[in-house]
Amino acid sequence: MKTYPLYLNGQWVKTQKTIRVVNPSTTEVVAEVCTVDRAAVAQAVKDAHVAFAGWRALTGKARGAHLNKIADELEKRRDEIARVITLENGKPLAQSAGEIGMSVDHLRWFAEEARRAYGRIVPHQADGKRHLVVKTPMGVVAAIGPWNFPLVLAVRKIAPALAAGNTVILKPASATPVCAVLFAECVDAAKLPKGVSQLVAGSAREFAQEFLDNPLCRKITFTGSTEVGKELIRGAANQVKPLSLELGGHAPVLVFEDADLDAAVEGAMITKFRNTGQSCIASNRIYVQRGIYEKFLDKFVQQTRALKTGDGLEDGVSVGPLINEEGLTKALEHIQDATQRGARLLCGGKRLKRQGYFLEPTVLADVPAGAACMSEETFAPVAALAPFDTEAEAIERANASPYGLSAYAFTRDLRRTFRLMEQLESGMIGINDGVPTTSQCPFGGVKQSGWGRELGIEGMDAFLETKHVSLGLGI
Repeated sequence: MKTYPLYLNGQWVKTQKTIRVVNPSTTEVVAEVCTVDRAAVAQAVKDAHVAFAGWRALTGKARGAHLNKIADELEKRRDEIARVITLENGKPLAQSAGEIGMSVDHLRWFAEEARRAYGRIVPHQADGKRHLVVKTPMGVVAAIGPWNFPLVLAVRKIAPALAAGNTVILKPASATPVCAVLFAECVDAAKLPKGVSQLVAGSAREFAQEFLDNPLCRKITFTGSTEVGKELIRGAANQVKPLSLELGGHAPVLVFEDADLDAAVEGAMITKFRNTGQSCIASNRIYVQRGIYEKFLDKFVQQTRALKTGDGLEDGVSVGPLINEEGLTKALEHIQDATQRGARLLCGGKRLKRQGYFLEPTVLADVPAGAACMSEETFAPVAALAPFDTEAEAIERANASPYGLSAYAFTRDLRRTFRLMEQLESGMIGINDGVPTTSQCPFGGVKQSGWGRELGIEGMDAFLETKHVSLGLGI
């Protein structure tokens, strides 16, 4: 079993204390990663601050060239790193490879965006003045990543921050830190200046407090639960520290009678079971118009039963294990709660009798609004379905949540499409599309699903300060 070091100020650092990485398919320890204490994180912030002056002075083209070199290294090691993601996260190997591909695409997108941190000249309203709006980097950025997409959601933070001219310290999730180490190896191979991109591992609470308290850390970007996001908001108040927060979701899917039924079933399957349902944009509530409800259920259940569940390294597996025992227990509790409230269990519903944290892909029909899974994120391969009658009812039920990260709808009515675009309370909406995320468009939510946006031009702007310069020229 290998023990991986950390990447601090351009050096590989080994320590005595480590965290163990568990394969959720086998419950076996597959690796150890070194950890550091809060004092080491404070030093990393200091080193990043020192590196900032030189990094920001590079042209956007030069910073973009570094990002492209990192992307090149990732592509060279695609198979190796994909296997590591599967070992520590459990997702099917094909999905891990897809995560590598999306990470490469993010890096290349922001490599190009580094050239385009545009300001503007604003027409003056007083004689003798001229007005400029300029964009400048913020400084040291702390990036705190999640375990469910451990590489791509880290890259989604690191790439735009670096492209904008900031320096970055990544703190990966303790459950899935190995792919972050391998990414740091790609950074090292790309020969970024020391201190520009660093990797720390250890206590999430201690590190977050250091990032919040340290005035040299100018921004925190975080993906995780809404509860932790609220703690960061409270902690950021002391220094009015900027935050980017991608938090919880509870995505609805609306399937209308005019939809292409087969396409709607296929799309709903993707929104629900991709990444074993452990995705912040996964569908949690599937509402189907009553006229096609039973037909949809028949097709959906048939396809769910055909899913192969198992170790992500096995051929043909499309659903892996849950990340840990806690996640599995919560999913089983949601299933039990729904059935006790009158929901029909059409398939699945049980823990698989094998080593690991496996749950049978589950379909629940006629799930009442009061069931826990209709208001809480299940984060598991559990599909909860209910019928609706009218478009107005569907929109009202879709919006009846404190979350608003993503929403999906299937319809062939163009007029309805525009009504849904305007009325659904969500930062991202997939119409006849179960995979709406793409590098060139903003990713983020409304309500309690977070602050700010990642990806797109908005993702770059999140790491830039906007300054107005008024020139008194006396013309």
